[in-house]
Amino acid sequence: MTKAIRTVAIVGAGLVGSGWAIVFARAGLEVKLYDVDAGIRNHVPAFLKGALEDMQGAGLVDKVDEVLARIEVVDTLEAAVTPAQYVQESVFERVDIKKQISLRIDAAMDSAAVVGSSSSGIPGSAFTEECTNRSRFLVVHPVNPPHLVPVVEIVPAPWTDTDVVTIANDLMSLVGQVPVLVRREIEGFILNRLQGALLNEAWALFEDGYASAADIDKTVAYGLGLRWSFMGPFETIDLNAPGGLKDYAERLAPLYHRIAQSRPTARAWSQEAIAAADAERRVALPAGDLAARREWRDAYLMRLAAFREKQEG
Repeated sequence: MTKAIRTVAIVGAGLVGSGWAIVFARAGLEVKLYDVDAGIRNHVPAFLKGALEDMQGAGLVDKVDEVLARIEVVDTLEAAVTPAQYVQESVFERVDIKKQISLRIDAAMDSAAVVGSSSSGIPGSAFTEECTNRSRFLVVHPVNPPHLVPVVEIVPAPWTDTDVVTIANDLMSLVGQVPVLVRREIEGFILNRLQGALLNEAWALFEDGYASAADIDKTVAYGLGLRWSFMGPFETIDLNAPGGLKDYAERLAPLYHRIAQSRPTARAWSQEAIAAADAERRVALPAGDLAARREWRDAYLMRLAAFREKQEG
């Protein structure tokens, strides 16, 4: 079935949806891109061209014009969805909005098509239950920006057909992404639950005065993050003790247990801590410079992606 996917619809043309358009078009598929906001529809061609030219400069894309020629911005949801064998929904992260758009996609789609949602933490069962073709819907959650960070979480709803999971998994591999199968629904899936655990501890350490936000960031960027950029936590600890993972657990499991016990209850991010961290960040990076810093981040990610392609190619 994956080989039969020739046309992909993107519903929602913001940063995530536009990134998805690049992912699919770069892989040779035809893309129909739709957003309810005409202003976004008018702006997105320039954004795509700029992003692809940057990628070309990093060696991630050969021919910008050929990729752009495979992306068509259309004026209606139906014009995007009806001819597509795969639909990637990337609208605002709110249950009522996702439910509404899922019903519209459901009404316009081919009954054999597959619909993936870019939901970052809301399970598909929360917004696809009423769809006639609900067995063809599942979560296909990328990391932003998807054209530079390849991991994708595949999360079936309880009613998703097993062949749909296989199609989505195979398609993601085909277009150069790295699929991760979440075997059953859980809020936040895998990535955001892992990220949340680190964020919650970071906020607690900051609020309790153990370190500044900048020093906590440095600990990850110049410590944990260097290893985590090419291997995960289980492989990390497997390599960090002479006898491997079991040896590491025997040595350090008691320490991690004591750390976990030191935070016996979940702590909300306090408004005071948020204000203090935001004030520190705005000194380091004025609000007017956020967009430029995002461009810096994306350029850095492009260089990392190009390096990984070279190492793994």
